[in-house]
Amino acid sequence: MRRSGFATRSAADSQLNEAKALLALAGDDNDVAVQIATLLLGIKPGRPLPDRNVLARRIGAGIAAASDTTVGDYLDNWLAARRGLAESTRRGYGSHITQHLRPHLGHIPIGRLRNTHLRGMFDAIGDRNVAIETARQNDNPETRAHVTGMRTVGPAAMHRIRATLRKALNDAIRDRLIDFNPATHLELPSGRSPKPRVWTPRAVEHWRATGQQPSPVMVWTPAQAGQFLDYAEDNDPDLYAMFLLILHRGLRRGEAVGLPDANIDLDTATVVVAQQITTCGHTPITKDIKGNANHRLFRLDTSTQAAMRTYQTRRARWQANAGPNWPATGLYFVQPDGRPWHPQTISKRFKKLAAATDLPPIRLHDLRHGAATYLKAAGGDLKDIQELLGHSSLTITSDTYTSIIIDLATERAKAQAAADLVPRHRLAS
Repeated sequence: MRRSGFATRSAADSQLNEAKALLALAGDDNDVAVQIATLLLGIKPGRPLPDRNVLARRIGAGIAAASDTTVGDYLDNWLAARRGLAESTRRGYGSHITQHLRPHLGHIPIGRLRNTHLRGMFDAIGDRNVAIETARQNDNPETRAHVTGMRTVGPAAMHRIRATLRKALNDAIRDRLIDFNPATHLELPSGRSPKPRVWTPRAVEHWRATGQQPSPVMVWTPAQAGQFLDYAEDNDPDLYAMFLLILHRGLRRGEAVGLPDANIDLDTATVVVAQQITTCGHTPITKDIKGNANHRLFRLDTSTQAAMRTYQTRRARWQANAGPNWPATGLYFVQPDGRPWHPQTISKRFKKLAAATDLPPIRLHDLRHGAATYLKAAGGDLKDIQELLGHSSLTITSDTYTSIIIDLATERAKAQAAADLVPRHRLAS
């Protein structure tokens, strides 16, 4: 190995000792010694020698000393080696790696990854968001068409991308590849979900005039919900009972689609929620519900109980017509041929029905928010709402529904009653 360009003999001796220290990492392993020597000989003049600590970790982890593992290669290998991941989780990790982490960070040696690289990635994602939104507002149809189908990356999605990288880099620390995780200390905008709001008359008026809604998450008033249910009962009797159950008892879409027939007892008007059917990509998958939401039991009101009895009679006719061809899914809500509903089909049918009623727009999931809203209006407290929806903590319930509760007309009556308790002589006169 030959090096030149040192200002003093002392500087040359210092780098010579540095190279010897790197070679000493091989110990008695001749193969590793050859790898380190190959690495040293491949360094171009004027470039610094490898960091001894980084090289020691790489050798300790069984990685070739002469390699300089990049973030992209590490993430690919990391995901391939993970075991026991749910398919949806694996798909999510893979999407983050393919769409964001590898394009922005994949070329960087993992030992040289710094916080500035991560900030640059999220700045670039933010710039792309702005470009997409600007193009959508452009007067030129060709410009708008260019971004058709493109999705912006919101704050919550950015937090999930960072979480994937943080987990991968924590495993790299465990494997002694690095000793610092730059994703741990990165600050991002709040990823909190938007607060739900009620479609008050003033909000509806503003929406009809401008097309703008107060929040991405909106809830119908009881009158608006009743209008939708009346229309659904007449125009989609196959799914009317499911929509009624979601609206009155706050089930998630997957919980309603995956509700087992054995978990419903209409004689006692009880339902137990223990599984759900969700999607991985477009493929439906059945899985247990985790946490406090699992095996939650609730009672049915009389109108929902009656609608579900009517649905059972309807389903029995389907089964009789199908005869031996009727599939044994064990599910309560099924299509007329007995097959399970696809969750996305339920959302599409709901959207079509809601649009036909000329009501202000909400998502299918917002029926769940409506269930919490009406329970509160009927006198329930936040603990009741938490148990009905299966939230893991009362804080989640409070943070989500405080804004809705303020919008309720019943809350104005409470505010007036409280104000009336304070005597005011000026007002009295």
